[in-house]
Amino acid sequence: MMELVLIVAGLVVVALFMVLFAPHIRKYSAGGTCMSMARLDGKTVLITGANTGIGKETALDLAIRGARVIMACRDVEKGEEAAASIRRIYYEANVEVRELDLADTSSIRAFVHRLLREVNHLHVLINNAGVMMCPYVKTNDGFEMQLGVNHLGHFLLTYLLIGLLKRSAPARIVVVSSLAHNVGWIRFHDLLSQGSYNSGLAYCQSKLANLLFARELARRLKGSSVTVNSVHPGLVRSDLVRHSTIMSLLFSLFSLFLKSPRDGAQTSIYCAVAEELHSLTGKHFSDCAPASVAPHGRNEETARKLWDASSELLGIVWDH
Repeated sequence: MMELVLIVAGLVVVALFMVLFAPHIRKYSAGGTCMSMARLDGKTVLITGANTGIGKETALDLAIRGARVIMACRDVEKGEEAAASIRRIYYEANVEVRELDLADTSSIRAFVHRLLREVNHLHVLINNAGVMMCPYVKTNDGFEMQLGVNHLGHFLLTYLLIGLLKRSAPARIVVVSSLAHNVGWIRFHDLLSQGSYNSGLAYCQSKLANLLFARELARRLKGSSVTVNSVHPGLVRSDLVRHSTIMSLLFSLFSLFLKSPRDGAQTSIYCAVAEELHSLTGKHFSDCAPASVAPHGRNEETARKLWDASSELLGIVWDH
């Protein structure tokens, strides 16, 4: 009985602590903030997965800065709802919703085909969309979903848009990776998880792939006035963890220590607009500051090997 009383008393003390210090905890958890006042008038920005979470917050911020923001979303209806909510906050927002399913290369190609007919310039590409720890399922092209959407879909999208970005230079590419890259590795022997599958490891592999892609693309684009940087947005309260019961429970229990979507968007915004980054490329950022990269995330041989493997899977040849 005494043990039960002590446990209850302990829980009460913890609860009181959380309530009393909630504002301070949230302030600490928010992390860095983009302080740049840069305007984007006359600039065109494309953001994948912009209908929710940090993508939506990024779209709102860049629209307020005067950009024409193209919100590339798999679910057009949800995308239109997000665009409407952005316009309610900032009625002058120039936001457009376009259908893009990163799990289908034909959708990616159709999206770009339409875009190139209607858009003359693209100054910022933010590869933001992603899936996390989903059950094993394949994309329309037979790729494991997390690698297919998070990496291969954005790899193809960037390939198809790189000419437009170069013609619009100076331009920026921002790739949303994750701290999870630290525990990921590229399983070249089973890249698409056909031999075995672990949802967590597959997610970490895809986030490492994001980072390696950004670094290799930056190397290849040196001298083109198109910069490429990757970001870790932080632990953000979102529905990204919906496929994992354990992660959903942990995120609920420790919600005070998680960033809001607005906080999580700050580093993407920073890399998209900060004046001091106009010529900086091939770097990784977190909380609007340079961040460390795991040794395997800096391995040039792995990056080139992944580049070649990705190109082969997609049936493309980068000649630019």
